[in-house]
Amino acid sequence: MTAVALAGLGLISPLGPTPGAFWRGLLHGRRAFGEHGCPQGDFRSRVVAAVPPGDCTAPAGRRKEALATAAARQALAAAGLTGLPDGSLLVVVSQAPALGTTAAEQDDDFAGPHPEALLTACRADARRTHVVHLSHACASAAYAAAFARDWLLSGLGSTALIVGASALNRYEYASMDVVRTLSPHGARPFDADRDGITVGEGAGAAVLETAGSARARGHRPEAWLTGAACVVDTSESVASAPAAVLDCMRAALDDAGTRRVDYVHAHATGTVQGDAAEAEAVAGLAGALGHGPLPVSSHKGAIGHLLHASAFPGLVAAAGFLREARVPGTPGLRRPASLPDGVLALDRPRRAASAGHVLVNSFGFGGNNASLVLSAAGGRPTSPYEETA
Repeated sequence: MTAVALAGLGLISPLGPTPGAFWRGLLHGRRAFGEHGCPQGDFRSRVVAAVPPGDCTAPAGRRKEALATAAARQALAAAGLTGLPDGSLLVVVSQAPALGTTAAEQDDDFAGPHPEALLTACRADARRTHVVHLSHACASAAYAAAFARDWLLSGLGSTALIVGASALNRYEYASMDVVRTLSPHGARPFDADRDGITVGEGAGAAVLETAGSARARGHRPEAWLTGAACVVDTSESVASAPAAVLDCMRAALDDAGTRRVDYVHAHATGTVQGDAAEAEAVAGLAGALGHGPLPVSSHKGAIGHLLHASAFPGLVAAAGFLREARVPGTPGLRRPASLPDGVLALDRPRRAASAGHVLVNSFGFGGNNASLVLSAAGGRPTSPYEETA
């Protein structure tokens, strides 16, 4: 079997401190934008999406660590685990910390979260845990899921934890400003008036597990990770190439052994070029598969772009869709742009006729493209955080 279990998810976002809070806010069309926590400086935009003060009290320089460790604990609890088992894989998605630094010495505004803090939070033995840092720009978390799945299917272990966080800081905010991607008004993916991204804050984590291990524990997963594809395209440095995005989605479906897609959770950040390129690729996919229009939406109109960690909200949205057969809308989408046939950009939730497979897209600068296929686990998950929207 080429699928691995998505055993548990953790998420802290501007919509709240749990995956359930994010899912409810997404279904209700909430936009958690404002100027709170905005880094000081002469930037094109003052709009950000910050985690509410009560949901993260850590000071600057320690926020990624605090957010990431909380998300990791949530994911382990949702997976029914009290800690990370010996022999597990820990994948940290971020810039790698400076060599030789400890968690106490590191300013995680610029790197982190440090694995030392995560290992402690997960009750993991550092000597018996395989730790990997992975950085593929804003597609990092999706690349991590694909990497962890391959590691598990190779028989190297039974459990993997992927973790990432984004904290508002001048360094990363300036990196988005210098390429003129920031929206002065707040991101509106797929909207005719979209004008850029909103930088968000938050953290996510996912526990992946072999099917045999999940069955042996009697744990019903949130979903199965049945397919994954990572395509590095060198034709563009900051723009998305429709052909590469289409190739990536098709490769992920081929890997999953299915031609069925019920919903596409888009990367869509709210940039003019990026959203149009992804829509063109989705239309090409619908045509190639003989589908009618594919429903598409994005969470970035609700919580902004979590950069390295941006795939985690997509995984939570995909799991929610598979669980409830409800396609979330795109918060902030008021006037859908003219989109090619084969794409149905949703401004509000709607019931799905079927909810068997969902594509989660995640793209980044430097031609980093990743697509994941999540498939329904059957029955209802055992996740302790589940809340009805």
